[in-house]
Amino acid sequence: MEKTLDAFEIGDVGTVKRVGGEGKIKRRLFDMGITPGAEVLMRKRAPLGDPIEITIRGYELTLRKTEAACVTMEVKG
Repeated sequence: MEKTLDAFEIGDVGTVKRVGGEGKIKRRLFDMGITPGAEVLMRKRAPLGDPIEITIRGYELTLRKTEAACVTMEVKG
């Protein structure tokens, strides 16, 4: 099942399938290690839902919801 990273719930695990967005956003996501095939764990969500914290490639990363919406994931489980 595919869904965007911003739709993940706490504890969800998935694999990055595609990274969308335009120019700077897409480049920034790639620079942070969000590339196809990377495994992601949703760790936390701020009280109002933005930003979110994920674990990817062994480190914690905080993303805005608009950035997370550009990442298409394959949900595990």
